[in-house]
Amino acid sequence: MKFLENYFQLSANKTNVRTELLAGVTTFMTMAYILAVNPDILSVTGMDKGAVFTATALSAAVATLVMALVAKLPFALAPGMGLNAFFAYTVCLGMGHTWQFALTAVFLEGIIFILLTAFNIRELIINAIPVNIKHAISVGIGLFIALIGLKNAGIVVQNDATIVALGKVLDFQSNAAPFVALVTLIITGVLLIRNVKGALLIGIAVGTLLGLPFGVTHLPSSFELAPPSIAPIMGKFQWNEILTIDMLIVLFTFLFVDMFDTVGTLIGVTSKAGMLTKDHKIPRVKQALFADAIGTTFGSFVGTSTVTTFVESAAGVGEGGRTGLTALSASVMFVLALFLSPLFLMVPAAATAPVLILVGVMMFTPITKINFTDFSESIPAFFAIVMMPFTYSIAEGIVFGMLTYVLLKLLSGKHKDISLIMYILTVLFLVKFFI
Repeated sequence: MKFLENYFQLSANKTNVRTELLAGVTTFMTMAYILAVNPDILSVTGMDKGAVFTATALSAAVATLVMALVAKLPFALAPGMGLNAFFAYTVCLGMGHTWQFALTAVFLEGIIFILLTAFNIRELIINAIPVNIKHAISVGIGLFIALIGLKNAGIVVQNDATIVALGKVLDFQSNAAPFVALVTLIITGVLLIRNVKGALLIGIAVGTLLGLPFGVTHLPSSFELAPPSIAPIMGKFQWNEILTIDMLIVLFTFLFVDMFDTVGTLIGVTSKAGMLTKDHKIPRVKQALFADAIGTTFGSFVGTSTVTTFVESAAGVGEGGRTGLTALSASVMFVLALFLSPLFLMVPAAATAPVLILVGVMMFTPITKINFTDFSESIPAFFAIVMMPFTYSIAEGIVFGMLTYVLLKLLSGKHKDISLIMYILTVLFLVKFFI
């Protein structure tokens, strides 16, 4: 215990071993769905589903371990949602490329990110983002993950007439998940109000148990302790098309989305946790970005799509996680998941969705730090906030926030507020729209 105290400086970060371990388990439980969803998505390309499950858990465990031991920050990583869909449905099914081609693009992306991080380019980008946009990113992520939670629970559903609508929250016959999620939400909220330690994790457990009589939680039919082999997909790269235009387009998209998803998550969660330094920077950000780059490179080798920092890390931070011990705990959980996959995969979305919704509440608090008296600051911040849930993308929210920041400052004669990096990013954003 003393080693953990000294290595992660728990007292200095006003935390303890118990809090950090609980936070790590909570983070894992809110993102464990990726172990089921990622294989489902990538298997449409012809990849072996069992092998993808193992690759997903391994890449998450390794990347999160690097975050824990090197960056010492409470963030977990895994193959990212959105990026896996682009891999499967756009690159493979849409453009007609093999999954080996897509894995090669992910591998090259990882190598480029390692170089960009080594030369501090990604760190320069993060530090160049204006402070009001940084706070707005946290708020936007809050809305975004709350929407994910509401959607996963079936409380909010897609509707052609109104885009979104209220689901059938009391329809016990066809789908009791929304009701289970709402009850779990109330119970977890009461636990938070009463300052019960581990409230979010307890809420997940309650939701899982509550789902049993309603048929929302399904007990595993059997337990397979040995993880599936990754041999069918490990190291299967395709080098003969790396100089093509298609590879350039795919690589740029992977780079762009991954960079700004990670940047947004790091900024948003650290801002919420009060971990930004006095000059509004993320502590040990270079090491955190290395974890992302190494995770992506390793993940492509074992056979999965781009690895990124998960916004669900905010759940662990909400439980009090402040150091790499939280990430270490989450990493160990991913290793355990390799051997206990049926147990972890039985947790339904109705049990994890309330946690995402409540974390959205927690992420919303930095809105009080945004300067709303200056429209050249508040309008870009507003765009960053609303475009995340409305486009279902952290990256697009950052793009609209930063583009409006530069354009409004430039056209209103406040060009001195714009850094050179912001000008360069604006050009790149505009180029991205035309690709």
